[in-house]
Amino acid sequence: MKKYLTLTRRSFIRTTAAGSLALGWLGGQRAPMAYAAEADKPALLGGTPAHKGGWAPWPEWREAWEPEVLKVFRSGHWFRGSAAHVEEFENGYAQLLGAKRCLATASGTTALIVSLHVMDVDAGDEVIVSPYTFIASYNAILANMALPVFADTDPATLTVDPASIESRITERTRAIMPVHIFGMPCDMDPINAIARKHKFAVVEDACQAWLAEYKGRKCGTIGDLGCFSFQESKHIPSGEGGAITGMSDELIDKCNSYHNCGRACGTNKGNGSFTRGHNYRMTQAQAVILSQQFDKLVKQTGIRRANADYLSANLGKIPGITPVRLPENTRPAWHLYAFRYDPAQFNGLSRDKFTRAMSAEGVPCGGIYHEQYYDGLLDEAIASRGFKRLWGAERLKAYRDSFQELKGNKQVCETTVAMTQNMLLAGRGEMDHILEAIRKIHAHSAELAKA
Repeated sequence: MKKYLTLTRRSFIRTTAAGSLALGWLGGQRAPMAYAAEADKPALLGGTPAHKGGWAPWPEWREAWEPEVLKVFRSGHWFRGSAAHVEEFENGYAQLLGAKRCLATASGTTALIVSLHVMDVDAGDEVIVSPYTFIASYNAILANMALPVFADTDPATLTVDPASIESRITERTRAIMPVHIFGMPCDMDPINAIARKHKFAVVEDACQAWLAEYKGRKCGTIGDLGCFSFQESKHIPSGEGGAITGMSDELIDKCNSYHNCGRACGTNKGNGSFTRGHNYRMTQAQAVILSQQFDKLVKQTGIRRANADYLSANLGKIPGITPVRLPENTRPAWHLYAFRYDPAQFNGLSRDKFTRAMSAEGVPCGGIYHEQYYDGLLDEAIASRGFKRLWGAERLKAYRDSFQELKGNKQVCETTVAMTQNMLLAGRGEMDHILEAIRKIHAHSAELAKA
């Protein structure tokens, strides 16, 4: 089962989007359906599926975008240094987020790697991070030869529990990486307060949080640096691609140098023409594709929020379904729409059986992330020659043993259910179909549990 779940989020997104029918974004603004005292039978028990129309395919392509992309290919100026499109995207995205600067990168993962390096995370350092995240968060830290140290996940929010951070601090801690998972903002005030107290860097993993807001500020502008992904499944996709945002010219100039083979940039002159660096650049074609999606991103973010609010207001009325609690004064981006599932309130119906029943209703959903720290990736890292040289055997054993302390994350991994963002682009009637499906399953959960 663990092997199957390793790529659940992306494979689930592809499965949900592939072959679906494109639905209208707003649809009819109908009132909630009236439900009979005896709900219809679930599809798995021979009933009619609650939703038959499919869901909007993703990624979305518009013919109107093609002329600008063709111009780039026909020009023969494709790499970052040969035209201005990447810089134009950077300026536009910075303006959209209210950031002072933006640097485009090859991917969200490379954005994280660059940001950690610029914030002086080096071999033998430790970075405190949420365990409930895509594996790239772990890998970016490991790529800098640092140790990803896990604070626990708050089951109510699905994001890092600020109260668990202090206990993870050691003399080697260099930075905190809060992950705005599923586009839901972390509670950044207490995280930033801890960072200021101990003089740690804060690198926001906002790879799923385009336009998400925390207390009036966009995610990616609240820490020292913020990182975004534009991979195919994302709300603003270009196949691959990423960005780093920040409020400091000096930091972004250093990021620019490191991502561009170490070339001197702006305030970062280094020792002559070059500093350390790699090639993590975005191409001109990617930048043109992204720049044409700004208006779409803003419009669709509003649609997702309205539909997510509607679902949360109604799902909380169903026993055994708990919507996510958001920090005060926040606006999520909803890359996935998640809720907590309690089998005890569904007559012992397991989460796997619940999600199968939902899929039969035409409402695909899944469990998403599991306890990835037991998958072998970290065991491989701490068993390597390099990590053994950087940390003693006692520290590495204590580190491995500490995974057992992540009780909140274990609970989240075992009880969370999520639906993909393209489903939130449907009409209000389709949101009623989702609610109807869950109500049907709840009403007949005892029969489904025995099936």
